[in-house]
Amino acid sequence: MKKSLVALAILAVAGVASAQSSVTLFGVVDATLNFGSGSGVGSSDKTQLGNSGNNSSRIGFSGREDLGKGMSASFHLEAGINNDDGSGSTPAGLNNQGLTATGGGLTFGRRSTVSLASAMGELRLGRDVVPQFYNHIIFNPWGPNGVGNSLTFTSSIGGNGLTGIRASNSFGYFLPGNLGGFYGQGMYFLGENVKDGLPLQANDDNSGKGAAIRFGYANGPINVAFGTSRTMYAKTGTDTTGDITSRNLGGSYNFGVARVMGELSDDKVVRRFTTLTGRGGQIGVSAPMGAGEIRAGYSTYKTDAAGTPRSNKYALGYVHNLSKRTALYTTVARLNNNGGASAALNGAVTAANQSSTGYDFGLRHNF
Repeated sequence: MKKSLVALAILAVAGVASAQSSVTLFGVVDATLNFGSGSGVGSSDKTQLGNSGNNSSRIGFSGREDLGKGMSASFHLEAGINNDDGSGSTPAGLNNQGLTATGGGLTFGRRSTVSLASAMGELRLGRDVVPQFYNHIIFNPWGPNGVGNSLTFTSSIGGNGLTGIRASNSFGYFLPGNLGGFYGQGMYFLGENVKDGLPLQANDDNSGKGAAIRFGYANGPINVAFGTSRTMYAKTGTDTTGDITSRNLGGSYNFGVARVMGELSDDKVVRRFTTLTGRGGQIGVSAPMGAGEIRAGYSTYKTDAAGTPRSNKYALGYVHNLSKRTALYTTVARLNNNGGASAALNGAVTAANQSSTGYDFGLRHNF
């Protein structure tokens, strides 16, 4: 009888513990057949089986524990995967916020955080998405993926390979979700370099440090947000690195039959001897149609480099949902260059001031 009571007590305690905490396995597997073509002297075309044309391929683990009195602790580990060849996708910016080659073993480079949350908000520590990047995701019909992706993201000089997307060694804070539609977050991140006191070093103690904020308002059909970030980099004698400042303003309105969205962006790189600025904008729409969704968008981006290079892109796509977790999709995009720009689509090469065309055909499955 005593053994039975002890067993029942253990089961009761285990039941309480399991009710207070949870661990989830999640992911996306997205395969894309890409076609890209260039034009002009020296141009080339490319056909490849890629990934993440509709949604970023990934695998992750997350968990949450209820600490009582409105507090909770959680973790989030998320790794990118190249499902076309089975390798892990290693995002840039892992080494003191510097560039890192992609493709290799599985790393939790998309996100690796531990958090504490309460009615006062959430404190998040580790590698995480930089606040202003959310505007590229939310106010773009394609998010940050595929050939239809906005030029405000793909052509940005604002450090997409550094801290324009994610930052390591970060301290993040999120406002609570009960502020009448207002939301926001802030982040501070470290470069973690040695302080040696020597001038013009490629990685001085400030290189890789930065901060970012994002504030917005969402209520009913309307959503609008402003984000900005600044990352410091050592100004070397070669004038190849410098401080990066990025700002963007995005908004959307859901009319029911369609959601219209747009974004304006402004980037600046201040090097030792020179300063380069870039500006862009995009407007898009997503409209449900039967079991799927139609997407359309226009984006443009230019810099103040010699000749004022500028690229313009038009994109049209369709996503057909086979179920809640599985979808087929296709996108076509056309990009035009002027002022000496030579941007191209889906791995193609195009000559300066010439055009490029790209196509995506893909299959995505969430789990």
